[in-house]
Amino acid sequence: MTQQPRAGGPSARIRRPVGGQPDIRPVGSTPVTARLADIAAQAGVSEATVSRVLNGKPGVAATTRQSVLAALDVLGYERPVRLRQRSAGLVGLITPELENPIFPALAQVIGQALTRQGYTPVLATQTPGGSTEDELTEMLVDRGVSGIIYVSGLHADTTADMQRYEQLRAQGVPFVLVDGFSPKVQAPFISPDDRAAMQLAVTHLVSLGHTGIGLALGPKRFVPVQRKIEGFVRTMQDLLGLSPDDVEERLVQHSLYTLEGGQAAASALISRDCTAIVCASDMMALGAIRAARQHGLEVPDDISVVGFDDSPLIAFTDPPLTTIRKPVPAMGQAAVRTLLEEIGGTPAPHSEFVFMPELVVRGSTASAPGERGSPVRHTVQPQRTQ
Repeated sequence: MTQQPRAGGPSARIRRPVGGQPDIRPVGSTPVTARLADIAAQAGVSEATVSRVLNGKPGVAATTRQSVLAALDVLGYERPVRLRQRSAGLVGLITPELENPIFPALAQVIGQALTRQGYTPVLATQTPGGSTEDELTEMLVDRGVSGIIYVSGLHADTTADMQRYEQLRAQGVPFVLVDGFSPKVQAPFISPDDRAAMQLAVTHLVSLGHTGIGLALGPKRFVPVQRKIEGFVRTMQDLLGLSPDDVEERLVQHSLYTLEGGQAAASALISRDCTAIVCASDMMALGAIRAARQHGLEVPDDISVVGFDDSPLIAFTDPPLTTIRKPVPAMGQAAVRTLLEEIGGTPAPHSEFVFMPELVVRGSTASAPGERGSPVRHTVQPQRTQ
């Protein structure tokens, strides 16, 4: 991979002309001879030492050699090919579509963690009408990846055939599964605590006086959806004494994980007199706010909305969105650490690593209509306001 120059510095290639004196060739321009003095001064060594490093000569201490290479980077020049750091291998990362900003955020964390460990991440994205997860897996395996990380893949779908993952394991390809769980797959899983997330959201809304609380989320066949429903129903029963059957039938609305899906689900819940809506993604929450406005309601004066993920820029919506923060950095780093253990021959336990989410209170939730000025009636669990 070509080393890109730093801001303000020229992009160059280093070559060795006749006589052993290294030249530096800026990309897109005629060759020019670089003064070894510039590199030597930056590295704090002699010009002769710089020449020995660039020409691959022995007799230079490892720390000195690194200083010269670092000087090349600072001055914006490519390292000679033979001196570039080799990748420890390729690691595939398969994600759903990237329209939901939480997926690029997670991909960035995973990619950076892999790079720090010397691996090169290969991002493979599923798109409607595009390559399937199985096709992307085959492509990555054909390219000799050292391992694969799946994010919100078929492992989260209770109707999918899990045999595909056992076949992959039989091929000797290590993998880690993020956001979803299946007891049929012997692999490490990385998940947020979806049940706890719903407890945080409902407890916050009940403390504000809401009793008509709806839940908008995706298709029921997905494991995270089922867990959110379990947490929502249990908390509504514990705090408000509602029947589990009544809650699931009247206050849970399935839709798509999109802005339009959130809008449709919220419209249905508003028609059932909900004064607060918990959404299974921030994108759905933005759709819920749109639905509220279409019904002539103000957020949060007339209806409160809680999202899920704490996606980038979601704090700057109108109003700023109260949401459940998915622990993306911790989950991404754990996925990489677990995969590298698998690659290194010391497999992590084939179980689920669950990470606790966090309630972030902003401007889309407020006291229920008719409860303005009333004292808070329930103790809210620890939360962050920003």
